[in-house]
Amino acid sequence: MADEHGGFEGVRENLDGNPMWRLIGYATPYWLRLTVGVLASFLTRFARLVPPIIVAAAIDRVVLNNSEPGLLTQAGILPPGEITSEAAKVSFLQRLVVIAAVAYLVRSVSRFASRYLLQSTAQKVQRDLRNDTYDHLQHLSMDFFADHQTGGMMSILNSDINRLESFLNTEFRQFIRVVATVGGIAVILSTYSVKLALIALAPVPIIGLASGLFLTWIEPRYRSIRQTVARLNTRLENNLSGAAVIKAFDRYDFERERVEAQSQTYHDEKVAALRIRRGFFAALRLLTGVVFVAILYVAGMDLINNPESEAALSAGTFAVFFLYLRRLYSPMRRVGKSANKYQLAKSSAERVFGLLGQEPDVTEPDDPYEPDRIDGSVAFEDVTFAYDEEPVVQDVSLDVSAGDTIGLAGPTGAGKSTLLKLVPRFHDPDEGVVSVDGRDVREYGLQSLRDHVAVVEQQPYLFSGTVAENVAYGDREVLDGEEAGDDAARERVREAARAAEADAFIEDLPEGYDTQIGERGIKLSGGQRQRVAIARALLNDPEIIIFDEATSDVDTETEERIQESLDRLVEDRTAFVIAHRLSTIRDADRIVVMDDGEIVERGTHDALLRDEGDYADLWYAQADERPVSADD
Repeated sequence: MADEHGGFEGVRENLDGNPMWRLIGYATPYWLRLTVGVLASFLTRFARLVPPIIVAAAIDRVVLNNSEPGLLTQAGILPPGEITSEAAKVSFLQRLVVIAAVAYLVRSVSRFASRYLLQSTAQKVQRDLRNDTYDHLQHLSMDFFADHQTGGMMSILNSDINRLESFLNTEFRQFIRVVATVGGIAVILSTYSVKLALIALAPVPIIGLASGLFLTWIEPRYRSIRQTVARLNTRLENNLSGAAVIKAFDRYDFERERVEAQSQTYHDEKVAALRIRRGFFAALRLLTGVVFVAILYVAGMDLINNPESEAALSAGTFAVFFLYLRRLYSPMRRVGKSANKYQLAKSSAERVFGLLGQEPDVTEPDDPYEPDRIDGSVAFEDVTFAYDEEPVVQDVSLDVSAGDTIGLAGPTGAGKSTLLKLVPRFHDPDEGVVSVDGRDVREYGLQSLRDHVAVVEQQPYLFSGTVAENVAYGDREVLDGEEAGDDAARERVREAARAAEADAFIEDLPEGYDTQIGERGIKLSGGQRQRVAIARALLNDPEIIIFDEATSDVDTETEERIQESLDRLVEDRTAFVIAHRLSTIRDADRIVVMDDGEIVERGTHDALLRDEGDYADLWYAQADERPVSADD
């Protein structure tokens, strides 16, 4: 369900549980890479803790000739006892150098392994998630696309999924960093002084609790920011797509004000969240500063008052404490940023997995009917359909034999296009049945049904690419052959273009069929786009073809040529032709006139003129004449 601006906040209703667990689920297929990457990351962090211990050993054992064993001596890596001779000091120092070199080597190799494995896994998750989201989006019903803005969809496929990849790439490693660094330092400091270790570690639970509160506090703000970004993207996308209309009506100032208003809303919400975030981080820095001062005072007083007691630290150990404090609070301060990133990622995950939880309104049956060919008969039985509450099509019944051509006429908004969208199941009727060859269309496989039905719309959509690629889009085999440079595929494209009276203008283009037509076919005229769309529809050789105002944007001469070709094209097909120009459908087997969602007249062209009803009024209004009656 969309919000009032066509956004995606409503998709959150499809979530069940925390969406971040769904994100982790996407990473589980790569568990081996993750396991090795995590182990390598822990090894990196532990290797980073070795140099301060080496510094302590060098100060106490080499510089001060202290016999204090230290951790490396207790582990059997360094020899015990005092070091008095110069040769012994050199040997001891060389051993320290070897230990440091090994530590840095391990750190470099494990850092490469961890970053490569974890970051590449994040990229794989991003790829899989974007592919699945796009595929799911493509299979949603047309109602969903009518209710949601393109800008919002692009925001999910790009910004939201990219943010999830960034979270996995960066914050997952930060979590390992915090666990390994805090755990390792806690163990090391405890071996030197339990009292000072407790002081150093005191902020850890406070920071954890504060981060949890921060998440709860900031969550609604970031949710609002994501919604605002989607609306801003939608506004920008609409304005860029409608640049010609803005120019034509000189609405630069009006649109600028609307963009400025939404930009200001985004600015205000972002600044408010920034103020909260910066205040939180400042508080964390103040807390760590207090602990630093406390350890400096307590350890310093022990060293001054009782230098020989067990509580007093050696000079090397005193230095180690402050080196580790710096290492300890750097990742702890990062917890606040990670909390912030987590909330942003969770907001994005809610939208992505909420979208993945959106079920299409039009679904395929469990045991679909999938014929190779159909005859093409179509029947509407008491069909009613509404987009919202007011019916657009109401109680329509119509039987169409295979091979018949049915013209549909009536004022704009009469329900003609909507009625025919029920045939390929772009929508399902709220009441009644639409059948093809005597079988309810809801019994067909969706793709199987649509393979037999082609639609040419009033404003056809063409893809950025060549003319040949857009025509070939009508048939998968031809499209694959066109991409592979197959001559047989190109010839089928030409045949379809000739049938749609498009070959002549295509050959006159700068590069013929290989001419790039730009986004939405902007380099072609409206009539040229329609002829390409007709060729695309015909390439699939459908048994049922629907022309929805397919000649509305062509000149009279082109319309006559297309009409001549249409007569040939529909000869062995069931055809529905919606026409504003009634001359397009005068030769149809039957003409159906609709008004306000209902069929008000039906019959041949001549019979409807004799009835002198709505169709006759429309015909004579377009012909600008009316036959003189005997009474005149």
